[in-house]
Amino acid sequence: MVMTYKKAGVDIAKIKKSQAAIGKIIKSTHKLQSKVRIFQGFGHYAGITELPGKMLLATHTDGVGTKILIANKMRKYDTVGIDCVAMNVNDIICIGATPISFVDYIAANKNDQKIFKKIVEGLVKGARKARVPIVGGETAIMQDLIAGNGFSFDLAGMVVGLLSKKQMILGKSIKKGDVIIGAKSTGLHSNGYTLARKALLTKYSLKSKIGGIGVLGNALLTPTEIYVKPVLEIIQKCNVHGLAHITGGSFTKLLRLKKIGYDLDSLPKPPAIMQLIEDQGINRLEMYKTFNMGIGFCVIAPKNESFKIKSIFKKNKIQASKVGKIISKTGVFINSKKIA
Repeated sequence: MVMTYKKAGVDIAKIKKSQAAIGKIIKSTHKLQSKVRIFQGFGHYAGITELPGKMLLATHTDGVGTKILIANKMRKYDTVGIDCVAMNVNDIICIGATPISFVDYIAANKNDQKIFKKIVEGLVKGARKARVPIVGGETAIMQDLIAGNGFSFDLAGMVVGLLSKKQMILGKSIKKGDVIIGAKSTGLHSNGYTLARKALLTKYSLKSKIGGIGVLGNALLTPTEIYVKPVLEIIQKCNVHGLAHITGGSFTKLLRLKKIGYDLDSLPKPPAIMQLIEDQGINRLEMYKTFNMGIGFCVIAPKNESFKIKSIFKKNKIQASKVGKIISKTGVFINSKKIA
């Protein structure tokens, strides 16, 4: 049987319909505060509010997802905090904002000081790499709500960023002929774990040692790369038309920038962990609609900016290469096959 994200329990198409319905409802709140104006609402990588004095405030919230189940089974809690910060800050930079503050939310079924300390150590490590102060948070103990015989928890965060109108990048400038520069991921990051777990853990255990991968559980807990420093430098020094964090929905995310054609014809060979998942019976195009396949962030820019963009990533010890180009035919294409 061919395995898909939908069959694993996550129907992206239905989720998008739910998100659209939610967006219509929350839009009714946009004029409740007379001191600010909503500049960009639901549907992009962050919401944007125009403050008095013309500065823009960006906000975004995200969590770690079912990667937490791997952390619980491995009893390794010092990396998911990095993921939590990464999933937030990597999104907010996609509109050109600089992250300026972060808060976290830990909900658990019991109080375990040692585990909380490990989770927060990861949050701090991520915050340092993103250069964003953690200014507060909440820890909730809810044993009646969160199931589990041992320790069970969920982890989410919220980031605030600042930008000016001149710094704002929403993808409107993307045009035919632009190139797509892809920055290397560190693994699955924090997306697609419902499908990854169902594909892998029916055959392997988290302690399995696999050639080219190592201990499976450790590979699945590799923290999400944080792209803040190089991307903010790229925004400052290069002419950038669009930015995309490749997360849930993978490369289909590109269409939220602009309804145009994204021809991904030069993607690198997928990492070993992605190949292992595919080998369990997942269609190649399904993989590209679910996982980052080795590319965690995309920068869309004029062709003459390619070298400078790749050089900035390289200076920050992140591999980057041209992975595609913008075409006139609308959609996302992987080697000429349309995935969205």
